[in-house]
Amino acid sequence: MTVEWLWLGIGFLGQALFSARFLVQWLASERARRSILPRAFWFFSLAGGATLLAYAIYRRDPVFIAGQGAGLFIYVRNLMLIRREIREHRART
Repeated sequence: MTVEWLWLGIGFLGQALFSARFLVQWLASERARRSILPRAFWFFSLAGGATLLAYAIYRRDPVFIAGQGAGLFIYVRNLMLIRREIREHRART
């Protein structure tokens, strides 16, 4: 296995993780019978985005790097907001 094949596999893994978030969101929304974004959506976004960022850095693609890098901040921020909401809810109960 060459380094190129390894990085190609990493790229596909990242894309699979990133795409899995839509399946998670769809299934959660169907169960709730309304549109929702479960925590798992953001974890898959973070894992897929980080893996794709590593691939983009390896490929030296500045457009891909900028897009994935910016997305990571959004995913982390959403997870922080969710964690704060859970803490506040626990404090009220």
